[in-house]
Amino acid sequence: MGNLNLVKEMPKKLGFGCMRLPIRDGKSECIDLEQFKRMADAYLEKGFVYFDTAYPYHNEKSEEAVKKCVVERYDRDKFLLADKMPVWLVKEEKDYQPIFERQLERCGVEYFDFYLLHALDAGRVKELDATNGWAFAKRVKEEGKVRNIGFSFHDSAEVLEDILKNHPEMDFVQLQINYYDWESNNVQSRKCYEVAEKYHMPVIVMEPIKGGTLANVIGEPANLLRSLDDKASFASYAIRFAASLPNVMVVLSGMSNEEQLLDNLSYMEDFKPLSEVEKKTIEQVCEELSKLIRIECTKCRYCVEGCPMHIEIPELFGLYNLAMQFGVTDSMKGNYNWNTSRGGKASTCIKCGKCEQHCPQHLTIRELLETVAETFEK
Repeated sequence: MGNLNLVKEMPKKLGFGCMRLPIRDGKSECIDLEQFKRMADAYLEKGFVYFDTAYPYHNEKSEEAVKKCVVERYDRDKFLLADKMPVWLVKEEKDYQPIFERQLERCGVEYFDFYLLHALDAGRVKELDATNGWAFAKRVKEEGKVRNIGFSFHDSAEVLEDILKNHPEMDFVQLQINYYDWESNNVQSRKCYEVAEKYHMPVIVMEPIKGGTLANVIGEPANLLRSLDDKASFASYAIRFAASLPNVMVVLSGMSNEEQLLDNLSYMEDFKPLSEVEKKTIEQVCEELSKLIRIECTKCRYCVEGCPMHIEIPELFGLYNLAMQFGVTDSMKGNYNWNTSRGGKASTCIKCGKCEQHCPQHLTIRELLETVAETFEK
């Protein structure tokens, strides 16, 4: 049950997440390949090895970018590659194989080191049961096309325990863990991590910086972190918090430019777990953050793809959070108008609910858009 050797065998704990790669012209699908190549080179040169991509990332262009910037430029034994089955596209059992073969082709590889059933919750577990998705994952591993099988997860600790109890064939699990969500009733980072520990299941961490939120703390939280080391980035404490957990195999960071990469490499090349003083300070930071009103959106953008009104939901939620911290200024209203000029305003939501079906954070998006509209449009 699980493969704890994966934790011991991972050479370094920083993983290169390929969901937020550098882009050109503000378009998600226009990946800056030359910058990605430089970033991949610097990452591998320092002894890091783990690249994480998925079918939908960058409007289905992430896998091909990994092929061009990593796979075609390095021997296969120089890196580890993770990809994910988009289970929401599977309607019946025969759909799995062609999607999987397309992913191998897009990435230019003959096998994946890690392969995940993507974004599971209670509903998708039922869909997997109905389409024999678990058996498919087990089969591609037995065929040697996958080295390790697992799943990424967005639901309660109770649902996670049911999965691990029923599927001991899984080798690892990917969880959303960060210090802000550690005690969250919604995300349940701590509870989910403890369930994974109970079942001896290695953990890959996603969203350690909570979609960038914890890299940009302000006010008293920022003062507290600066009191530890005024030269250390705020992101460093978030990533080191996750990497300090003993059952964590690798922490994914979606690095969007060379500056972010170099910062991450600077403290993860020779990783040191958080000290007791740092842990205590982060507890104080969480207390301060809990006093702020904010929408807990990680900007994964799963909600945007199917929106019939083309509302840039994560951008609008981000602006709302800023407004709650700094007030609704003319500048923020200008930013709101600029963001909604490319997509619908919050008030154009027709309440179809498609967005909420895809939200890993289970946000009440329709209600929250009403709040955003009242904030910026009146």
